[in-house]
Amino acid sequence: MYALERIKHDLASELGHLLKAEITAADFVAPPQEDLGDLSLPCFLLAKELKKNPAEVAEEIVKNFKHKFIKDCSSAGPYLNITLSDEAFNIILANIVKLRNDFGFNKNGSGKRIMIEYANQNTHKELHIGHLRNMAYGDAINRILKANGYKVIPVSYINDFGINVAKTLWWLYHEKNTEAKKILALGVENKGYFLGRQYAAATQQLEDHIEYKGEVAEVMKQIESRSGEIYKLWKKTRQWNINQFSLTYKELGIKFKAIFYESDFIKQGFKIVKTLEQKNILFVSEGAVIADLNNYNLGVLVVLRSDGTALYPVADLPLAIEKIKRYKLDESLYIVDNRQDLYFKQLFKLLELLGYATKFEHLPYEFVKLPSGMMSSRTGNIIPYEDLKDMALVKAKAEVSSRHQTWSIKKINQVSAVVAFGALKFEMIKVGALKQITFEIDSALKFEGFTAAYLQYTYARLKSIIRKADNKIKKVKVDWNQLADKKEKVLTLKLANFSEVVIQAGEKKDPAEIAKYLFELAQLTNDYYHAVNVLKADKVTGAARLALLDSTASIIKQGLNLLGIETVEEM
Repeated sequence: MYALERIKHDLASELGHLLKAEITAADFVAPPQEDLGDLSLPCFLLAKELKKNPAEVAEEIVKNFKHKFIKDCSSAGPYLNITLSDEAFNIILANIVKLRNDFGFNKNGSGKRIMIEYANQNTHKELHIGHLRNMAYGDAINRILKANGYKVIPVSYINDFGINVAKTLWWLYHEKNTEAKKILALGVENKGYFLGRQYAAATQQLEDHIEYKGEVAEVMKQIESRSGEIYKLWKKTRQWNINQFSLTYKELGIKFKAIFYESDFIKQGFKIVKTLEQKNILFVSEGAVIADLNNYNLGVLVVLRSDGTALYPVADLPLAIEKIKRYKLDESLYIVDNRQDLYFKQLFKLLELLGYATKFEHLPYEFVKLPSGMMSSRTGNIIPYEDLKDMALVKAKAEVSSRHQTWSIKKINQVSAVVAFGALKFEMIKVGALKQITFEIDSALKFEGFTAAYLQYTYARLKSIIRKADNKIKKVKVDWNQLADKKEKVLTLKLANFSEVVIQAGEKKDPAEIAKYLFELAQLTNDYYHAVNVLKADKVTGAARLALLDSTASIIKQGLNLLGIETVEEM
């Protein structure tokens, strides 16, 4: 239990004893305005229990409640507003400094085993900005749940089979596609981009020529049979993007415990389909195999097409079962865009009907828009990830170079990479997952406002102040009573709230909670060190202020790490 939580617990316990009522630490909240105090207690539920008017209860507490952690308290209608004592602030800040890099984390998850499946790319499309949102969101959720004491198992599931793969291979192999054959003969440098263009072209051809639909189905069957020239082409082109995915994960700092492939589960999936048919959970309708889930208000799910080729559930069912058995999961999360919401409800119902009681949850997210409109792999209107990364690196290098003309090229490149990748990730997770994003590269790389660069710069600025501090100041024993300025107490309380924000982000599975907190903390920090002297203060006061800024830097770094974003000591 962290210091602020202990203080709330003590206040709740003694106040509850005084009033002979039930009060918990969670009942104390932050006031809507700083000038109202440090903590607030809404008295509505308390008044109901005591059968009194809420304003009357608040006033009664003001008159009768005294505590060593309370400097002052007042009532504002039904609210009790508390200003904490210097002793309380001393305990809070000492606790943050003592725990340092461990502050904010908890064991609420009790080691429960949660699997997170994300980065579900298609081997025959290129990575684009929409995939970046998926990967940034999944990686942040992984880190946040770990910070909340869960045993997290991050995995990726690669779509290397389905109809979209067949479309790409069909057009790549088609006799009319002479251009692709010339390119393949010369060798392909950016293989993911090449496959993405082939997929967009295949989609257009199929829209223009309905008669080609049967050819794609035949290609799908050849891949499923695992024989012939198409199958050889599938293996070759599949590996192109698998290699590229590995490089992308590495540069984004993403690590998986396991990577699953759709093609490894198709055979077992067909067996499960037979089992479900025998159990009368699936049945044949107009040649297709379906699940009629209307009794659960989930409509109809097609599992096999009328031509016998597989749809997503054929691999997803055995994959889910394999996950449960191999990892003994308490919970399994799927991070996939919100278009698949109904599908996952249907999939989870089938697993339930098969007798699996593991908690399954779909974490949906909205699309990323360009200023010009929606993206689509089908039409080719996308920003490829590689192009996006290159743009970000070029712009970040230009900004860093202009600020540090004496730096070596190596150092500029290192810092620019941290800034560029930080910007790309932060833009994907700074708002709630169900909010649509309009991505603009210039805004993302600004060093002011709600950006990763602003947070990284604040951290670097704090580290610069700490480096400049006289060693004699650093060695002075910290006297927390020197931090009497209102801004110092506001900043201390904000630091203490980090532990609660980590809990909220974990419960809501929402990285944006961390992002918003860090932005507010950075604003308070910038206001503070512009308002007071740290390096020119007397040694005792300077030491206390230095410790406060050092703790702030530590929490900014921890918070950014939970978002998968690095920091640098200089910017």
